[in-house]
Amino acid sequence: MIVAIVYRRHGKNSSLENCEYQYLGHNNVMQTHFQTTQSHANPDVIDFGAGHPGDALLPRTLMHAAAAQRLAQPDASLLQYGLEQGDGYFRHALAAFLSRRYAAPVDMDHLFVSSGASQALDLICTLYTQPGDAIFVEEPTYFLALRIFADHRLRVIPIATDAQGLDIDALEAALKKQRPAFLYIIPTHQNPSGATLPLARRQRLVELSTQHNFLIVADEVYHLLSYAASPPPPLAAFADSGTVLGLGSFSKILAPGLRLGWVQAAPQHMTRLYTSGLLDSGGGLNPFTSALVRVALEEGWEDAHLDELLAVYRQRIAVLDAALQAELGDTVRYATPTGGYFFWLRLPDALDGETLLQRAAAHKVGFRPGVRFSGCGGLRNYLRLSFAFYAEEQLREGVRRLRAAMQSL
Repeated sequence: MIVAIVYRRHGKNSSLENCEYQYLGHNNVMQTHFQTTQSHANPDVIDFGAGHPGDALLPRTLMHAAAAQRLAQPDASLLQYGLEQGDGYFRHALAAFLSRRYAAPVDMDHLFVSSGASQALDLICTLYTQPGDAIFVEEPTYFLALRIFADHRLRVIPIATDAQGLDIDALEAALKKQRPAFLYIIPTHQNPSGATLPLARRQRLVELSTQHNFLIVADEVYHLLSYAASPPPPLAAFADSGTVLGLGSFSKILAPGLRLGWVQAAPQHMTRLYTSGLLDSGGGLNPFTSALVRVALEEGWEDAHLDELLAVYRQRIAVLDAALQAELGDTVRYATPTGGYFFWLRLPDALDGETLLQRAAAHKVGFRPGVRFSGCGGLRNYLRLSFAFYAEEQLREGVRRLRAAMQSL
């Protein structure tokens, strides 16, 4: 019997035992349907929880051209174990790209290549913490970072935020009671709130980190997705302080399936990262993918793609903002985002986001309830909406469904 394997999204928790099999008859061919992506996009549901680009925004043509150009070269080094810090040619191209986009110089020797920001965060937890250590996070914070911290059995201490991001006074008060192993912060277009930390707060934060001897792990994956005025310099620009590790990723600005990111930090941190057992055993992370993305950087294709994303997302923000005003009016409160992926909505105090999510399923709409972004079980009357995955009419329809779900309560 000949078995033909085809690929189809088939539910988030499917396994080999639960795969569908369809016998096709006369050719004795059986099709097996395996899930290939992390999230299952049900075409009947508009899920504002999808914090990643839709398929229409993924750069298939760009990556095909990059692969064709690189694989046409006689050099086969991209198929070998990679240099522990990351391919030097790629880091050189990445440093040039970041220097332009950050409007601040970036040294290639201060860059470490990772398999995305999540893997970099996990590696930092492995190298810089022990189970039971305290770390500080913003309240709210990225909910899946909380999962990584739980895996490492770290004690999470939330620090208050306001409309401008981390409350530095609240941080100073917390530092009088506890010195964390590190502070995890999303300083620009924060996930989920969208807040951007002003320059003066960034400077004070770095001063506190040197005074109190703690690290700042800055998740800066949205820094390059700014749709209005340019944000302050990334916290990674303060890497020379020795207390800042800045995380970046191509997941938000090119494609998440590449699993390619970087850490920007002072040389002593570079040494600690690339001399770890993980790198000693497996070599540098993602040498094949970084070789292809290097082509996209050197040819200017990534710049062009990023500019296209900025135009698309800028328009989607306007559409979703208008839909929320038209459908929900004064029912919800939010600040229109100036970057990143998300609207952060405050519901009436009596309305619970998780309760609303359960009711929303009947209306074929989804989102992320606010409590998932809390380090202490709070924020129950908040929810996060992403505009990255869906086109404009789907965004409008999703808000109409959300209104119906809210009215049903």
